[in-house]
Amino acid sequence: MSAAKGGGSAGRGGQRSRAGAGGASGAGTGGPVRPTASAALSAPLTPGRVALYVLLLVAAVLVGLAGTLLQAAWLPGGLVLTLAGTGGLFYGGARATGTTAGVLVPGAAWLVTIFLLLGENRPEGDFLFGAGIGSYVFLLGGILMAVICATSARMRATGVRHGGVGG
Repeated sequence: MSAAKGGGSAGRGGQRSRAGAGGASGAGTGGPVRPTASAALSAPLTPGRVALYVLLLVAAVLVGLAGTLLQAAWLPGGLVLTLAGTGGLFYGGARATGTTAGVLVPGAAWLVTIFLLLGENRPEGDFLFGAGIGSYVFLLGGILMAVICATSARMRATGVRHGGVGG
């Protein structure tokens, strides 16, 4: 009787060892997704794509200028509106171009515009940005929006599946 129990547990132990081996057989069984050099990451520069990048650059400068003035004018609502505008610009750039450069180009232009305006003194001696919490939330929130959109665009381009943890 003990021999039968030992044989049965050995059979189950064998199944456990095969299941715990990492599933080497069967490539489509939820193995790790390896990033590949896809066309979305290294898209060729065409005249249309360059024009789209220039358009995104100009839009980022305009969104940065408008956000600078609007976030302080209507403090709670204006801040939310400017952060939604910057997030929409970065997400739209990623979707329109299908590359991470669609986020990086307007993100860099927005950041340079904001930091140039941040250091600018007006003739009256005032700054365009006040020293309140709204200005800091606008600066850090815009940078955070760019990072989130660039990361999600890169994940879409490499084919990372969303969903269950561990396969």
